[in-house]
Amino acid sequence: MLQEYLLFNDEFQAVDFPILTASNRSFKFGDGLFESMRMINNKLQFADLHADRLTAGMKALKIDGHALMDDYFLRQKTADLAKRNRWNGNVRFRLSVYRGGAGVYTPEINKAGYILEGIPLKASTYELNSKGLIIDVFDEMTKPVNKLSNFKTANALLYVMAGIFKSQNRLDEAMILNQYGFLCESISANVFVVYNKQIYTPSLAEGCISGVMRTAIMQLCKMNDMPLIEAQINPEILKEAEEVFITNATQGIQWVMGYGRKRYFNEVSKFLIEKLNAL
Repeated sequence: MLQEYLLFNDEFQAVDFPILTASNRSFKFGDGLFESMRMINNKLQFADLHADRLTAGMKALKIDGHALMDDYFLRQKTADLAKRNRWNGNVRFRLSVYRGGAGVYTPEINKAGYILEGIPLKASTYELNSKGLIIDVFDEMTKPVNKLSNFKTANALLYVMAGIFKSQNRLDEAMILNQYGFLCESISANVFVVYNKQIYTPSLAEGCISGVMRTAIMQLCKMNDMPLIEAQINPEILKEAEEVFITNATQGIQWVMGYGRKRYFNEVSKFLIEKLNAL
């Protein structure tokens, strides 16, 4: 995997040497955020939604330079990296943004640095998983609800611990609860539940990531007259639901097959991924 290290000073300037050191604030304090993005056939998907979330997250963290990281910037930099590495136009990208400079908990400056890295993919469409996921609820830790909850910050210990729980219990994915005990999200995706032919997803007020694919799926549902409600969801609904699926920007939609002894269908997820690829 080839990585491009890009330093964000007064101008965007690419450098050919590693810039991550032990003094990096993202490494020391989790002082940053990131975007996971997907390029399909040389087109960065949902660049405007990624730029909007990145801008909002940088504002929330009080990191300078957010006005420059617009959708044009994302398209240009991802295209440049794909071209440099002679990738086939299907790539998974991660843009990590961190607060540069020194300081301890109190930063000395608020300028941003960033790193863009990519992994080439073979698929040129979003593909629904052929085998449904097996899930369980991770309840050893819960996610706090605050002004940073909707962003993908560099502080990911909750997701790491949920990932360990997933591995130890031989699961495909784990559901995360918020501090009030309600359904929030999964380790790496937003959650949708079909119950009584109605689609539900946790509202942003429940502390879930403001997912780019979550927004896209909500728009698709509206376009196809499929009722969808953002709500506070008791995890007990997983025992009664007809269908459960999760979404993120790189994988699209993944359907869940089982939770304990409960088994689910995948009709809605199949329909939505067809509409997603049609976009």
